[in-house]
Amino acid sequence: MKLTEIAARIGASLDPADTELEVTGVAPIATAAPGSVTFIANHRYAPAARTTQASAIIVDEKFPATGKPLLRTRNPHFGYARVAELFAKPPQYAPGIHPTAVIDSSAHIGRNASIGPYVVIGPDTVIGDNCTLVAHVVIYCGVKIGNNFFAHANVSIREFCELGSNVLLHNGVVIGNDGFGFAKDDADKWYKVPQSGKVVIEDNVEIQANSCVDRGSMGETRIGRNTKIDNLVQVGHNCVVGENSLLCAQVGLAGSTELGKDVVLAGQVGVAGHCKIGDRTVVTAQSGVPNDIAAGAVFSGYPATDNKQWLRSVAVFNRLPELARAVRDLTGKLKKDEG
Repeated sequence: MKLTEIAARIGASLDPADTELEVTGVAPIATAAPGSVTFIANHRYAPAARTTQASAIIVDEKFPATGKPLLRTRNPHFGYARVAELFAKPPQYAPGIHPTAVIDSSAHIGRNASIGPYVVIGPDTVIGDNCTLVAHVVIYCGVKIGNNFFAHANVSIREFCELGSNVLLHNGVVIGNDGFGFAKDDADKWYKVPQSGKVVIEDNVEIQANSCVDRGSMGETRIGRNTKIDNLVQVGHNCVVGENSLLCAQVGLAGSTELGKDVVLAGQVGVAGHCKIGDRTVVTAQSGVPNDIAAGAVFSGYPATDNKQWLRSVAVFNRLPELARAVRDLTGKLKKDEG
């Protein structure tokens, strides 16, 4: 594909404009070979622009000239994603139902379905058009799913859950498993609380491998539209995750947590039950959130506090040995003076 065509496809300006290079793919900046396109979204990687073997680089509109052809765009990372799409060749799944699939006679499946080996679809299930269910997907009774659903191998969707259109579930995802609800009985032993709710997943949600979204103990657990959930994430019963949020690897939400819109929880963030996190909040990696957080905040640490305060605290913590020595020296001096 010509570089000029790529520029037109992604709405980028080409510098120099008359470059007629042939492009064969995309690659990381450090390992790119001639014929490939790479990108720089962070200016700290700018020196690599002069050493990379890539034939062209996607950069922002103010990036300095490097002697290589540049695709200038307002958002280089997004530009790279669109270029990568031009060269991506994902597996294609032909419409049809594998003979080993088990589908209840009351299930309704839309047009152009691709249903792989050993898939099980329970009674009273409704699935929209253009679904793809790879091997060993299991869908329980009463589930409702919109159009363009894609489930990789070993996905399980429990009874009565509801999924919108354009939902993508990666390998091993479990939707609607029982919430972790137990009460002490009169003999002080744990007694299971029935988990009679459901999970509702809105449109354009992607959930990656081995993540779990628990059903509500009553009512529902809800994942808002356009939210993306990374691997090994746990969403507890009756949580609400607002639209366009991002939950990174190993995030854990205890029951009845509420996240607003556009929230980002970095890797291994844990949120205590019944907490409310406002719109556009960012919580940095390995933080623990025991209390509510107002909208627009950036929090870090445990217990999570304002990020700037946390950074100041860490700076002091790193000086504790030095400060402890100073206190010991001062204490010894005072004792000596008193003696």
